[in-house]
Amino acid sequence: MHMVILGVDPGYAITGYGVVSYEKNHFKVLDYGAITTKAHTPFEQRLLTLHQQMDVLMERHHPDVMAIEELFFERNTTTAMGTAQARGVEILAAAEANVPVYEYTPMQIKQAVTGYGRADKNQVSQMVKMLLNLQELPKPDDVTDALALAICQAHTGVNSAFAAVSGYQYGRYGKKEWDK
Repeated sequence: MHMVILGVDPGYAITGYGVVSYEKNHFKVLDYGAITTKAHTPFEQRLLTLHQQMDVLMERHHPDVMAIEELFFERNTTTAMGTAQARGVEILAAAEANVPVYEYTPMQIKQAVTGYGRADKNQVSQMVKMLLNLQELPKPDDVTDALALAICQAHTGVNSAFAAVSGYQYGRYGKKEWDK
């Protein structure tokens, strides 16, 4: 089965994206890059830019699925909130284009790309380069991470267990609201 996958490493300053075609265990890179916003731009304008650029990607590539990283922050809640809002805008763009969204933890991505869930960043980067037959690693790291997400999606397949959930308080990690 042929599938066009958009991998997204969410962020409000830098959002990495990678678009790959996957068919019969073969990858073809279609596009990759970063959507960036300037630091002193009003936040709502940064989100608008992200949304507009995601719309362009959806229109240009017509992905079959989008894979996005789940957010886990231990320290900087200010960054976490901004990134979560950016992630929401990016998921909204997929929903508007009728593209299903799947989400993966960093450990799941590492496992799918390298075979080892605790692989370091360099190991993941080298496998992305090898699996996608790239001459050099894309910069910034957010782009490589987005391509890793696309590889993860290809290796995982369209599995409802990884579909984006309605929220962390209910979804995959806890009791569903309707089960109460």
